[in-house]
Amino acid sequence: MSLLQIIVLAIVQGITEFLPISSSGHLILVPELTNWPDQGLMMDVGVHVGTLGAVILYFRNEVGRLFKSFFKLITFNKEYDALDRNLMWMIILATIPIVVFGGAASALGLTDVWRTIEIIGWTSIIFGVALYFADTKCADKLNLDKICFGHALIIGFAQVLAIIPGTSRSGITMTAARAIGFNRTDAARFSMLLSIPTILAAAILQIKDLIEVGNVTIGTDLLLGAALSFVAALLAIAGLLKWLESSSMTPFVIYRVLLGIGLLAFVYG
Repeated sequence: MSLLQIIVLAIVQGITEFLPISSSGHLILVPELTNWPDQGLMMDVGVHVGTLGAVILYFRNEVGRLFKSFFKLITFNKEYDALDRNLMWMIILATIPIVVFGGAASALGLTDVWRTIEIIGWTSIIFGVALYFADTKCADKLNLDKICFGHALIIGFAQVLAIIPGTSRSGITMTAARAIGFNRTDAARFSMLLSIPTILAAAILQIKDLIEVGNVTIGTDLLLGAALSFVAALLAIAGLLKWLESSSMTPFVIYRVLLGIGLLAFVYG
């Protein structure tokens, strides 16, 4: 794999993982549109680990409190912060659907069937429009302190749709959160916190597949990809949260729709 390919893949993954524009879709499009060879599962694992490290670092205070709440739970410590424990349970609950359905889709080979430019084109448009209506038409009446069982289930089941490339895990979870009534920044924050167990579960599944075929090698390409995706993801997280403090998600919607139209024109033209 060339240095240029590693740099492009890592930056694309780092930026698109947390912006509502689909990282999986873009990682599929890079080799499709450049005639580069597929980067392979090992590189996918590497760049995902980089983004995982970035979100953990950025939300290190929240992650620390959540782990502290979990430790107090399993040690039956009754002195805990109710809001932190509630958020911990909501993240766990919202992760269950993607673990169940994602594992099933992988076992059935559906994830490979859906890796087409046509599907990415349609999902980019459809879920981009859904994001627009949820973001612009729904009220900002909730914050994370108010998240409950029903909210977590809705967001968790919405995340299952991200199994289809082009949907965007961050995009669909933010869409669901905004539709429920969460403000933009808290919708994004919950989506990013939810990404931690989700990316971790996906990486474990990918590593399992690699072990089964005896293809687990950590080289300089992998380390460089992970490092670059880490930096790109950190910048994307900070940039998105800053943007959402005073602006809408409409620019991402426009990008998604234009990308989808371009891809469908490429397929059908």
